[in-house]
Amino acid sequence: MTVDLLLRALTDPGEPPLRPLPDQVARLLRDLHAPPRLAAHLRAVHDVAHQLVDWTARRHPAPRFDRDAVLFGAATHDVGKAVHPAELSGPGSAHEEAGRELLLAQGISAELARFAGTHATWTGPDVGFEDLLVSVADKIWKNKRVPELEDLVVTRLTEASGRTAWEEFLALDDLLGSIGEGADRRLAFQASYPVQRPL
Repeated sequence: MTVDLLLRALTDPGEPPLRPLPDQVARLLRDLHAPPRLAAHLRAVHDVAHQLVDWTARRHPAPRFDRDAVLFGAATHDVGKAVHPAELSGPGSAHEEAGRELLLAQGISAELARFAGTHATWTGPDVGFEDLLVSVADKIWKNKRVPELEDLVVTRLTEASGRTAWEEFLALDDLLGSIGEGADRRLAFQASYPVQRPL
């Protein structure tokens, strides 16, 4: 029965409708017998990441960023919770390194596997704009605002656009406020799926 719930979490349109995960990621979650709640969570964050990259590309065509990497990173950032399912309903960071290692073992490049770790720490010297967008998606899907993280995004946008930080802040704030309005429905979608792994 939980196998059916995993498939449903991967394919149910949701309300509001959520984009499906990339086929490669959906296959990986099925192969791992991932908890249905993990699939639902990854879909919610992946959908929000789509909104962020679409907005960024429209408003800021100059900043060069890897759209596909952001979307893959959002779709896999918590994949380590398939190994540490207790972290789906409680605190913990063991899933970060476990997720990176799991992705590397599946033949995913280090460039893409890194998001499993960087989604929770965005102040390192090697953190790129793509990492920041994945981190924002992982927060704003549930309407959590992190000023330090958002300031880093605003700084990158300001550097790329030549606009003032205030202009970039207001534009980003409007976007995140709009995305945040759907948080209750995304949270309900995620909560409708169990943490138990498929049998």
